Amino acid sequence: MKKAFKILSYLAIALVLLVIIGIAFVSFTYPRVKSAPDLTIDKTPDRVARGAYLANHVTVCVDCHSTRDFSLFSGPIVPGTIGSGGDVFDHSMGFPGIFYAKNITPAGISDYTDGELFRLITTGVTNEGRAMFPLMPYSYYGKMDPEDIYDIIAYVRSLEPVENEVPESKADFPVNIILKTIPKDGSPVDKPVKSDLIAYGKYLTNAASCAECHTPINQQGVILPDKLYSGGREFAFPDGSVVRSSNITQDTESGIGTWTEGMFVRKFKQYLDSAYQLPKVAPGEYNSIMPWMMYAGMEEHDLKAIYTYLKTIEPIPNSVVKFSPPVSSE
Repeated sequence: MKKAFKILSYLAIALVLLVIIGIAFVSFTYPRVKSAPDLTIDKTPDRVARGAYLANHVTVCVDCHSTRDFSLFSGPIVPGTIGSGGDVFDHSMGFPGIFYAKNITPAGISDYTDGELFRLITTGVTNEGRAMFPLMPYSYYGKMDPEDIYDIIAYVRSLEPVENEVPESKADFPVNIILKTIPKDGSPVDKPVKSDLIAYGKYLTNAASCAECHTPINQQGVILPDKLYSGGREFAFPDGSVVRSSNITQDTESGIGTWTEGMFVRKFKQYLDSAYQLPKVAPGEYNSIMPWMMYAGMEEHDLKAIYTYLKTIEPIPNSVVKFSPPVSSE
């Protein structure tokens, strides 16, 4: 009996040592990405303008890196907060830790070179070598044309500096170890010509990270490739309500298979109508995390390109319950 207990004790100690060694190995050898490139971006007016369009209406960087007012439908940006960061994503929203959107105005990124910003955006690795939680969809940005990333960097460099000290994000264990292994070098592509609507639409759909929200995930938070664009991913609000993304495949019953190009474009552009006012939303009522006001500013040609690409997506039946109110504690 004593011998068996001793053997079990040795095995337990060995297991603990293996875990410690494994954690140490990951901590000291990851993330594994290339060094930041030696890069100086010429911040021309054309670059800044293109970057402003992308960051505000396609990649919607300012969506997370500003303060959004969720007392109104779809949480429009609070004036004066563009790029200042500070939005919190925590346990009340289903995240494994507390994550803060960083200040990306010049006041917040002054210690980054252009090359370090490029690596951060396309791989998720900071200038200190830390891996970011993939709340920012850097894996999608890593598949963009570098010229578009340069334009975004030129734009954020042009923002009005806002002094806003943002706390460091903190992931729960073991996510804090696992996330070190997630970043990888990007796979940049050349931007397709705008006249090739399918290819250009596919490019924009990646840049907008549509799949990230419109695809269900497994328990590890990884999107399910065989359910791509079929909707149903859950997003919890701090009040306990849950909103789910729509099915945007070509399924005619639960997706957008019956939508015309005009219907698709109007769905976005309606929010720019001068007569439209975002409705007030009380806690516990239906709201949307989709930044409609930002995407509404996308060029009509680009929306048509996205629609054309989505027409090539295979239909996946998936009826989505879009909203669940908070569960009463009474």
